[in-house]
Amino acid sequence: MNAQAPALTLSPDLLTGAEWAAAHVRELYRLAADIKAHPDRYTHALQGRVLAMVFEKPSLRTRVTFEVGITSMGGSAILLDHTSGRLGERESVADVARSLSRWVQGIVARVFAQEALEELASYASVPVINALSDVYHPCQAFADFFTLEEKFGSARGVKLAYVGDGNNVCHSLLVTAARVGAHLRIATPAGYAPQAGIVEEAQRAAAGSGAKIEWFCAPEEAVSGAQAVYTDVWASMGQENEAAARAAVFAPYQVNAKLMSLAAPGALFLHCLPAHRGSEVTDEVMESPQSVVFDQAENRLHVQKAILMMLLS
Repeated sequence: MNAQAPALTLSPDLLTGAEWAAAHVRELYRLAADIKAHPDRYTHALQGRVLAMVFEKPSLRTRVTFEVGITSMGGSAILLDHTSGRLGERESVADVARSLSRWVQGIVARVFAQEALEELASYASVPVINALSDVYHPCQAFADFFTLEEKFGSARGVKLAYVGDGNNVCHSLLVTAARVGAHLRIATPAGYAPQAGIVEEAQRAAAGSGAKIEWFCAPEEAVSGAQAVYTDVWASMGQENEAAARAAVFAPYQVNAKLMSLAAPGALFLHCLPAHRGSEVTDEVMESPQSVVFDQAENRLHVQKAILMMLLS
């Protein structure tokens, strides 16, 4: 008789998404689906747990979904607003992490620099969850592929075209696609490709999941025959001074009805929001029956509740 394979240990933090193996993502989606279908079963799942939310950047979806998520499962959340001053300015990140660890059971951090997040995690003795950094947005990508699982039955083999900036969302789509076995087709302008190291990590993970990752310069090539098309803002928070220059570079990458017509019949449109209508996407596409952007937004809640369950319970 063959010995049973040892269970994979779940990382105590969620900083990049790459800490989680494909098996962890499958368990996340199983749990998120059950939470979504039967929320009443989880009303006391995190009873007494307190979540500190450290936010250097403004937020709608991330703040509301984490706060509603933990309170609806019996816990509570405290917002630490750092939008007027960076984390580490008033006191060191290490001291913040060690102090919070004495009072709360988890930390959600939305920061400018991935390095600040990793420093926070290195000193905290409670789980730290990346709610967005300059390099990764794992909670968003987990919700995105959960949405595709709902729409297609499975994300495995689904052709998703990402058109635009090789930013934090693009990085996390790479990481997650490689774990769920999706076919990710990326088109970015020259000089705006995702980071090479993240691409290489995704390729290694894809080898074991059956995922396929391709790169194009022309958005038309990436979108051709795709079952879903994804875009994001051209200038992320912190890049406002580059907005005008980026608008000129990215104009050919706008997702409009003409570009969507090249995708597979009935192809879905995704966007992490907030959207700059008339820039990276047109109103016509945003408001079309193909748009599932608000399904994505809703699923942030269910997926993040599952993340909290997996790390805090």
